[in-house]
Amino acid sequence: MSDLTELTAIELADRIAAGDASAEQAARAYLDAIDAREPTVQAYNEVWADRAIEQAKAIDARRAAGQGIGPLGGVPVAVKDNICTTYGRTTCSSKILANFRAPYQATAVDKLEAAGAVVLGKTNLDEFAMGSSTENSGTKPTRNPWDTDRVPGGSSGGSAAAVAARLCAAALGSDTGGSIRQPAAFCGVVGLKPTYGRVSRYGLVAYGSSLDQIGPLARDVADAALLTGVISGHDGRDSTSVPRDVPDMLAELDKPLENLRIGLPREFYSDALDAEINLAIHAAAEAYKDAGAEIVEVSLPHSRIDIDEAGKLSSYAAACYYIVAMAEASSNLARYDSVHFGHRTAERCDDIIELYSRSRAEGFGEEVKRRIMLGTYTLSAGYYDAYYNKALKVRRLIKNDFDAAFERCDVLLCPATPTTAFKLGEKTDDPLTMYLADIYTVSVNLSGLPGLSIPAGLSAAGLPIAMQLIGPVFSEPTLLAAGRMYEKASATSCLAPPMVKG
Repeated sequence: MSDLTELTAIELADRIAAGDASAEQAARAYLDAIDAREPTVQAYNEVWADRAIEQAKAIDARRAAGQGIGPLGGVPVAVKDNICTTYGRTTCSSKILANFRAPYQATAVDKLEAAGAVVLGKTNLDEFAMGSSTENSGTKPTRNPWDTDRVPGGSSGGSAAAVAARLCAAALGSDTGGSIRQPAAFCGVVGLKPTYGRVSRYGLVAYGSSLDQIGPLARDVADAALLTGVISGHDGRDSTSVPRDVPDMLAELDKPLENLRIGLPREFYSDALDAEINLAIHAAAEAYKDAGAEIVEVSLPHSRIDIDEAGKLSSYAAACYYIVAMAEASSNLARYDSVHFGHRTAERCDDIIELYSRSRAEGFGEEVKRRIMLGTYTLSAGYYDAYYNKALKVRRLIKNDFDAAFERCDVLLCPATPTTAFKLGEKTDDPLTMYLADIYTVSVNLSGLPGLSIPAGLSAAGLPIAMQLIGPVFSEPTLLAAGRMYEKASATSCLAPPMVKG
């Protein structure tokens, strides 16, 4: 039997359903891979080996009894550690939640398990999903399987690294400003940020409530489509969940898209973009053209990316995003008061204010503190209109630009990141430079749109290059089909890092 960890989620589910492999064999294969490579990659915060084997055995028993096992029957998956589960801990990779056990489970996890998935454990992230490299984790930095001296991206770096290193067949992440797509790009996997409201946020620990969305990281577009279909749908427990039927994401995935119009946003192709990435994306545009698509130039003026003489980047979208996200973070993280739950200082405190202050100072990392303070400042009296309210107006203009662009095209083709994966420690002393690692992704969250990151080859240094496809709201079937169209025309799907090839 070939190595089960080399199969896509769909291939593995088909083998298990046909009886050519068992769910227990699949779970043990991935647990063996975790034993071998996890000490190097450090993608997981917790691995639930015994529970995973029990889940797998139960699935095998159902199949043996002639019962349905679901579209993900026996497929081992991982879950980002800011998504609540009623087993294990939900820490958000923060000391303030180091021992927190959630009293309820996220809807997305419920749906995964109802579809037969076997949950292997929780993956590492930048603390409270605030970061672009997974170096802000309160536990450890995750390493990129392609080069362990480099970051896997963030904040879903643990999930992306786990999929790339074959430590799970697929994973859930969350995306507030690129936190699925950017690590997917750095690790050579597929990542989808669904339309805001497509997937329930119930059970996702809030960072930026108007921006957050749960989505999949997977080996190829078909696996991403399968997981998206499984976790999507209306949920009355999430007031932002849209009551809309979920289409079959796989039904027409391999059907060629006729009269497809691909838009190239002129503002995204500048000196700010790495030359190899620029070449790869224009090569992808040519591949689409050869497949019958029409390539049109469009404009997103309020997402323009500028670069000064010193090489520093700037963007309306990035500035707007970080004001909105930090303001919402300040509000959402006020609940961690050390009284109801979470870390409490061991120091003697004379009053409740000192208890709060000491506990939060000890429990939160430097980046989280920075974002809370900046967010509180932008919401304070005298500054609300100057910063937060102005950012909301710019957000509307950014969304208007996308609406106008989609009158001329069906899908936008653009970079996912300005560079390939950078070295560990390279940007940690310069938060502004780190923030700009998301310069091509934040406008998607500000506009509530779906965005898909797909591998587009390797750089001369052997690092993954990715492209991003963006579609109108609730256009996931078209977006995924467009991604599959490129994937089939290229040799970039299921890229395996050297550590996997041996």
